[in-house]
Amino acid sequence: MILSTKGRYGLKAMFELGLHHGTGPVPLKVIAEKQRIPENYLEQLIAILRKAGLVRSVRGAQGGYMLMKQPENITVADVLLTLEGPLAPSECVLESESSSCDNAEKCITRTVWEKILISIHDVIDGMTLQDMIDDHQKINHTEENDQQENQNVKEQEMML
Repeated sequence: MILSTKGRYGLKAMFELGLHHGTGPVPLKVIAEKQRIPENYLEQLIAILRKAGLVRSVRGAQGGYMLMKQPENITVADVLLTLEGPLAPSECVLESESSSCDNAEKCITRTVWEKILISIHDVIDGMTLQDMIDDHQKINHTEENDQQENQNVKEQEMML
């Protein structure tokens, strides 16, 4: 199973809105530039997310988009399921498709697909935009520390 650009770009856009949460509306152009998403495609994704009640728009010169809830109250599942629909490794484990297979009761691979589906949902249901923001900050903090260490080593070498 591979997510489409809808899911990947949509999650990146929501992450960007989460980073700016509480600071006012974020222009579409800013989201597009920071996350390297084509602006016209981003407009389509934001429209879907707005319809789903995940973001709201603010009109005017200082307008843009904002999250409808706190980042800790929006899960990765909220975003991906809105943009992608059901996420499953096989159609046979989707509720709407479960009765369409004649071999469902005896299928040896069905249990594998079910376990994968459960694992996927454990992750996406359990991870929020705030978790993504926290992970991002840890990564950036580590990179900054590495850069500072490298700078300190260079300065020490120059003193020798």
